[in-house]
Amino acid sequence: MVSQKEVIKMVGKVVEALPGTKFKVELENGHTILAHISGRMRKHYIRLVPGDRVEVEMTPYDLTQGRISFRLRDERPSKDA
Repeated sequence: MVSQKEVIKMVGKVVEALPGTKFKVELENGHTILAHISGRMRKHYIRLVPGDRVEVEMTPYDLTQGRISFRLRDERPSKDA
């Protein structure tokens, strides 16, 4: 098991939703990885759609897979403004 210190956190964008709660995520550095939803996101029914910005945790041992730990808020202006 990887300790919390060794986890690599990166921000990316969901490109494609795959079967089995897996997603293709394009990271800010241009790499594309396969990621699954964390248990807390599954527990609280947080939905992801292509285009969502997410925070991904990866292990230094396999940089092609990761876990989506957080969905970031949109930076769009509100409709009221």
